[in-house]
Amino acid sequence: MKEGIHPPMGVVQFRCASCSTRWATTSTKTDARIEEFQGAQMPTIVLETCSSCHPYFTEKQTFIDTAGRVEKFQKRFAKFSTKQDQNEKA
Repeated sequence: MKEGIHPPMGVVQFRCASCSTRWATTSTKTDARIEEFQGAQMPTIVLETCSSCHPYFTEKQTFIDTAGRVEKFQKRFAKFSTKQDQNEKA
């Protein structure tokens, strides 16, 4: 390998946002978030889903709303609902 052209590798922690599974591995990717894992402080990279909870691997369909997207959508389009829709809600 040529010297000076490869990014530095280091131990990082990956954490799944949906199932909270965590594991440590080496990677060139780093993040500013530092968390403790297995007694050591290391950079943490947060993933939306991993192989432990992904529907392709588990054969289960789950709905994960990590960012409140449904509520954000309903809030944004609430002003477009008709009076009849509002009366049905009441």
